[in-house]
Amino acid sequence: MSQITDQIHDSEISDILENSLQGTRPEYDDYIRLLDSDNVSLMGLVAGTLTRNKFGTKASFVNNIILNYTNVCITDCKFCAFYRPPNHEESYTLTLDEIESRVKTACDLFKIRQVLIQGGHNPDLGIEYYEDSFRMIRKKFPQVGVHGLSTSEIDTIAKVEKSSTKEILSRLKDAGLQSLPGAGAEILTDNVKEIISPKKITSDEWLRIMEEAHTLGIPASATMMYGHVESNQDIAEHFQKIVQLQKKTGVFMAFIPWSFEPNNTQMQKEGIINFGAGGVQLLKMIAISRLVFDGLIPHIQSSWLTNGIGMAQLALQYGADDFGGTLIGEEVVSCTGSRSTELTAKKIIDSIHQIGYKVEERDNFYQTVCMH
Repeated sequence: MSQITDQIHDSEISDILENSLQGTRPEYDDYIRLLDSDNVSLMGLVAGTLTRNKFGTKASFVNNIILNYTNVCITDCKFCAFYRPPNHEESYTLTLDEIESRVKTACDLFKIRQVLIQGGHNPDLGIEYYEDSFRMIRKKFPQVGVHGLSTSEIDTIAKVEKSSTKEILSRLKDAGLQSLPGAGAEILTDNVKEIISPKKITSDEWLRIMEEAHTLGIPASATMMYGHVESNQDIAEHFQKIVQLQKKTGVFMAFIPWSFEPNNTQMQKEGIINFGAGGVQLLKMIAISRLVFDGLIPHIQSSWLTNGIGMAQLALQYGADDFGGTLIGEEVVSCTGSRSTELTAKKIIDSIHQIGYKVEERDNFYQTVCMH
């Protein structure tokens, strides 16, 4: 520890990093200073130390598929290349039989433990569609966890049903929903949302639905999509809102910062953003996330999907402890053409072993399934 302290002593963020090593989390003003600093390697040194103190040289992953059940969407987010408006010739919605077939194939071929269910905001789908899907998965594939639906999808279902989001969450939990992904957060400031997703739920609505999930005993992930129109103040505000809700509820199992991929999106067409934020920014966001949430949100995910496996390996040394999930059948990021988004368990296990770490295969509650 003294060697690390010597290295950080002369840095302009030394007080923040030294406090972190002593177990004191940074505050809002510190978030800004960290975000303004270019001393990414030092942040990573401290964040990596905190992570290894907690988890040792071990990284987890979940063997899953992403089930994009529909691409029909009416929110027209400028950062999305996946959605199609209703009645578009390329629009689709999976039937219950098609969902069963995809999950069965994934179980047979890949022995998955989780299905991440996300799609568009489709005004033609009532709650029974989701209830039938979740019940079927939990009944026929009991070893597979249902991790599904963004807060904004929950909000859309509530509007279709003319019901409250809490009632929708309660019914979906009864049908088999076990945990919520963090999608829909993007950046939790409405001045950013007005630019990139003006028709989607507000920041306060995202936080409210997450709090409702907590009161119903549904754990969740929190996310942040960075690298577009946000400022450091916006990111700091995002962190602050997640911290405040987590202190109140403890609803979040994991935090996942991920980089916006502009290819084929409206934001690229309009010239708002032309390229992704890149690898150094990923490592910076991972490291700051660990410093901000250390002792508060246990798991930080490496976000390989928009940055690649090599960056995910580095992220595991900069504060991440979880690699994320395998990916078979994902269609949202692949629509940007950014890279092949197929990743099997073997590739993840091999890539974690390459950095000398042990591998923990987990379920969607971060419980150990087995070690590799």
